[in-house]
Amino acid sequence: MSEQGEQTMSRPEIKPGMTVRVHTRIMETTAKGEEKERIQIFEGLVLAVRGAGASKSFTVRKVSNGVGVERIFPLYSPMIARLEPVKQARVRRAKLWYLRHSKKRLKETMIG
Repeated sequence: MSEQGEQTMSRPEIKPGMTVRVHTRIMETTAKGEEKERIQIFEGLVLAVRGAGASKSFTVRKVSNGVGVERIFPLYSPMIARLEPVKQARVRRAKLWYLRHSKKRLKETMIG
């Protein structure tokens, strides 16, 4: 396997209930027309993990200015620069869709 292939396949294990920081590469066009790349961080709670193998994806939800924002990220996308687990909540479901309407807090433990 090539060096880049090994790099993209080495992602931390993502589980529902985890709070993660996803560092995403964003391509922007400047006023002069040049393309510039920057990293944007999206931090939120993993609601669900879908698929298997190379097509695995996960849904992350955060609340920004009182509005819930959800993004679906392909796990092995080259647009993800880094994936940092922050904490893990104790959950008893594989899909946490009920958290969209719930005000209840989850019991969380810090990840080392």
